Amino acid sequence: MVTDAEVLERIQQGGLIESVDEMSEAYREALRVTLIVSGDTELLSAPAYYHAAQKAPSVNAYISLMAIIQDELGHAHIAYRILEDIGVDVEQLIYERPPSQWKYPYAFDIPLESWVEMVVANAFYDRAGYKLLGDVYHHTSYGPWKRALAKVDKEEIFHVRHGEMWMRRLAKDPALRAELQRAVDWMFPLTVEWFGLPDDLKRHPAQLTFRIKGLSNDQLRQSWLREVVPFCESLGIRVPAHYDPAQDKYVLDYPLPCEFDPKEKRWHFDRPCTWEDVLKRWKQRGPYNEIFVEQVRRGYRQLRTWQATV
Repeated sequence: MVTDAEVLERIQQGGLIESVDEMSEAYREALRVTLIVSGDTELLSAPAYYHAAQKAPSVNAYISLMAIIQDELGHAHIAYRILEDIGVDVEQLIYERPPSQWKYPYAFDIPLESWVEMVVANAFYDRAGYKLLGDVYHHTSYGPWKRALAKVDKEEIFHVRHGEMWMRRLAKDPALRAELQRAVDWMFPLTVEWFGLPDDLKRHPAQLTFRIKGLSNDQLRQSWLREVVPFCESLGIRVPAHYDPAQDKYVLDYPLPCEFDPKEKRWHFDRPCTWEDVLKRWKQRGPYNEIFVEQVRRGYRQLRTWQATV
């Protein structure tokens, strides 16, 4: 059995881990946890985006979003395929886990109910995904994932650009500008949450120790803010954050964390809460968790039912 010390020495010398035989058990577990979150996030984005695709304003817009959904399914396949390589039963993972045990950002449990919300998701959610997977692509010590993400990195840029293009277009339309602002009002803080617990409460330090990823949660969150806040300001769209030159960073204009009403899609900035409260909300999942997981599984179950009758 390879020891943690041997794995760390290899990584510190600039080497990559290429197979299970080169992993310690702690390294494998850190990789497993990270890959499940990645695979689940990419897969559940497909029904979430398809739900909104029905509101596409044109055939061309619909086709563009279908291309994005196809990309997301491909990204999920990469993560799940690598999980198989390290000994995870992916069929059980996808088709037998209780929906509440899926590991993806809470944001995808809140339905996107308009084209405006859909394109803000591309600009905000996909940028968050790009930041997270881009970090893995540039810094991970696991060779097979690093090489597979070369394609994913480029595709996520397309998703972000699609959202930004549409947000620019919508911001110029007086009839839609208010709707765009309302979408940003609830989706901006939800994406800030996307990056997880602050660094002082982080529960999986092995991800950084073994260089499964390179940057911490707060570093990734700050990187996202540095791009999203100026972009929204350039459109004249308000966001609850600003640049503080004294700290050379973007700071939030509300307490993180605070209460969120998923049914009303409304944040209560005047009601601070604890991260334990947030974890409880995440574990309970949101209103569309079971609906979207069932959509992913429907074809599989129909196939199994058919096979049982022939």
